[in-house]
Amino acid sequence: MQKLVSLVCAFAFTSGVMAQLPEDVLRYSHPMVGGTARNMAIGGAMASLGGDITAAHINPAGLALYKNAEFVLSPSFRFNKNDYRFMGSNTASDKSTLAYGTSGFVFGRNNNRYRKATSSAFSLTVNQLASYNNRVQYSGYNANSSWSEQYLEQAQRDLAGLPIGDIVRRLETNYIFGTSLAYFGFLIDTAKVGNEYLIQSQVPIARPGSGGMAILQENVVDTRGGAHEIAFSYANNYNEKFHLGFSLGIPIYNYNRRQTYREEDTSSNTNNDFSFFEYQETYTSNGAGLNGKIGIIYRPVNKVRLGFAFHTPTFASMTDRISATLISNTERYTNKPQPVTVTSQSLADPNSPAGIFNYSLTTPLRLVGSVSYVINEVKDVKKQRGFITADIEYVNQGGTRYAAGENATNDDIQYYQALNELIKDRYKGVVNLRLGGEVKFNTIMARAGFAYFSNPHRNAELKGSRMNLSGGLGYRHKGLFVDLTYVHAIINTNNVPYYLQDKPSPLALARNNGGNIFLTFGVKI
Repeated sequence: MQKLVSLVCAFAFTSGVMAQLPEDVLRYSHPMVGGTARNMAIGGAMASLGGDITAAHINPAGLALYKNAEFVLSPSFRFNKNDYRFMGSNTASDKSTLAYGTSGFVFGRNNNRYRKATSSAFSLTVNQLASYNNRVQYSGYNANSSWSEQYLEQAQRDLAGLPIGDIVRRLETNYIFGTSLAYFGFLIDTAKVGNEYLIQSQVPIARPGSGGMAILQENVVDTRGGAHEIAFSYANNYNEKFHLGFSLGIPIYNYNRRQTYREEDTSSNTNNDFSFFEYQETYTSNGAGLNGKIGIIYRPVNKVRLGFAFHTPTFASMTDRISATLISNTERYTNKPQPVTVTSQSLADPNSPAGIFNYSLTTPLRLVGSVSYVINEVKDVKKQRGFITADIEYVNQGGTRYAAGENATNDDIQYYQALNELIKDRYKGVVNLRLGGEVKFNTIMARAGFAYFSNPHRNAELKGSRMNLSGGLGYRHKGLFVDLTYVHAIINTNNVPYYLQDKPSPLALARNNGGNIFLTFGVKI
């Protein structure tokens, strides 16, 4: 892990004030993709089954099974329970929110006998690809490192050997969202040792010879927003054997994060030049893009369906905004009234916008293969007795790419080049599995499913796998249908509050046991 941490730190030190970081990749390249209650009940496996409006977002060829029109609405309720372990301490937090699955219209029709296609369908749908509503919270006592050391390392790396005037000028202006805040808040400061000027941290644990005890660290990160996709899809059915479809997707991203990180002195010494500091950051990311999906379903025999889908990368234009505040109390170290408050806005150049970043984003492509077995496959779906289905999906998580926007400087271009190289080093391609089945009892259906999403991190110490267990019921009668599903998610993840180069970075391990309740209403027109 140290090699990875060193690479991250080296990258961060050269970045100065940019907003995008390697960990942001998974927001866009690792969506779970919601669906109707029926789809989620069978683990999200829809690449060869069809006959569900969610197919527009997985394999649009599945829409070719429609012979009539249908309107679908899929509200859901999500609740998360996060258990974090940090420095031997356990912290639990909860976050619940409303969400939704695939909703919209599909229009299917039987073609006349002079058309090669037996039937065709088109749809207009919207789907929630990801919900960002969550709360990360943990605290613990750390005797090894301080958040302030990331600023110390950056200053030492960038400013070593410079005259004191240049050191001070750059500390004041070059890093207004981090190191400059720490300098004006006296978390780091210059000190003359002999004929040389050094930069040191004022947090006792990080200051040589201070005799500091463990400090209390607390990190709270509240996020909200989501990723949504509008899709326009079309599909053809050729003699009930070949089903071909394609869709044009417009993903829309809205992400908001507010972080509050705090460190406190745990000693009883009121004259060690440190009481506490609190770092507050507000970050938003918004954008929209374009992608395409093409798929095929083939029936070699009546009971078997084979499916394949190709998802192009999403090409998106993004805008990020960031602002930060540091509140610190260094007791008698300075004559300034305590605590001291410094903001990124107060340090920014009034003649140029600060904290606004425009860039383009390209997400990885996806390949999906699938097979389904339909019990009693006949044209009259009322006489079918169920099915089993499975999807396998490949995603190259390290394939996400950033590029500088218009009017970019050479520093911007170099930043994104370095970021892309780091993404390739940090993330890998993964294989995801989804499977499920349904048993039909006249108008009532019972369903169950399973999904596994692999860990995208190359480093095994960093967790990122997810497992979904699902079950549900459905009712269909005279053109009306209602489906109810519960999906239980078991997620292994982690949070690194800060990265250091010269010592191990702290790591908070988490286990999420959240769940989703999906309810779908539909009517055939």
